[in-house]
Amino acid sequence: METISPKLLNWASILDDKTRAQAVMTAALPFIYPHLALMPDAHLGKGATVGSVIPTLRAIIPAAVGVDIGCGMIAVRTQYSVKDLPKDRKRLREDIERVIPLSAGHNNRQVLPTAEPRIADLKRRAANAGFNPAQYVPKWELQLGSLGSGNHFIEISADEDDGVWLFLHSGSRGIGNRIAQHHIGVARHVSRKNQIYLPDPDLAYLDEGTPQFERYIAELRWAQHFALLNREEMMDRVAAQFSRWVGGPVRERERINCHHNFTQQETHYGKPVWVSRKGAIKAAHGDPGLIPGSMGTASYVVEGRGNPASLNSSPHGAGREYSRNAARKAFTLEELKRAMKGIEFRASEAFIDEIPAAYKPIDQVMQDAADLVTVRHKLRQLVNVKGN
Repeated sequence: METISPKLLNWASILDDKTRAQAVMTAALPFIYPHLALMPDAHLGKGATVGSVIPTLRAIIPAAVGVDIGCGMIAVRTQYSVKDLPKDRKRLREDIERVIPLSAGHNNRQVLPTAEPRIADLKRRAANAGFNPAQYVPKWELQLGSLGSGNHFIEISADEDDGVWLFLHSGSRGIGNRIAQHHIGVARHVSRKNQIYLPDPDLAYLDEGTPQFERYIAELRWAQHFALLNREEMMDRVAAQFSRWVGGPVRERERINCHHNFTQQETHYGKPVWVSRKGAIKAAHGDPGLIPGSMGTASYVVEGRGNPASLNSSPHGAGREYSRNAARKAFTLEELKRAMKGIEFRASEAFIDEIPAAYKPIDQVMQDAADLVTVRHKLRQLVNVKGN
């Protein structure tokens, strides 16, 4: 861990100058308390750095939560071993791709029976929060159970003992994005109206106790719950397809579902603060967590060590070294195929920007995080499904 300033602690051994400068700028805001914690996977983000833990006193920065509110991971440890699996992994990949829309939620044509109680729950929560999600996305219900694109994925993986895991990464989809963008705009408007100078407009904030703050928190919490249920819905569908493929039921030995783009109230260094983890997971002592690598590299099942300096946090993944545009220019489909050798995946130029070489080495990230989490399992991919 490196102390960049009294307000900024850094766990990233790989950190470019632009990312460092962005984190320094955010940490200098007067309501940051006690300090901003920069995780090992830190990289440049919109407004605030991805891979940062941002504690704020009586204020919140919507862009520091991110536009994919509640994005995170879910994993299920099954009773199966690699030796129990059929040889035709392509069939499983195609079955998963058939039952889960892989990009925008409008590709969903109907609400499946498994989703109905989850949608009913979300409607009740929205009514209690005093808003109608349809004001943002008219058919938001169809987005529940859709994966999204970019770095979102579904994987079948194996641990060090050849135990089989179901593993996926997704968030609150278009509805969460619309909610986030709306409140980022509200925060900017408030800052302009109050003539508040900010080094970056995306650091615009809302003050606790104002109607704008209360409205954002209510809708944020709803979107975080949508993201959690979205992962649950997809995991149930994946488990059903996996069960058909192996010819037997899935008995879940463990299920972990954790956010890595979210805000909640916590107490740190003697004061109640709003902790925004933008690309970080909560890693209090004993907390189970999931840290994926990039496609083609290892992922980790971890347990939090409760490091107080990190505000009980840890990294959420490998972290980009190349932007998406830079990766598309630097790498080829053939290089991606070589990187994915031995893994069943859909070879497509659409995924070149997700090539492992575009990310920080996950093993280095985990080495940097040694005082933040304990590794329980190291996973390798067998099947990879991505949205486009």
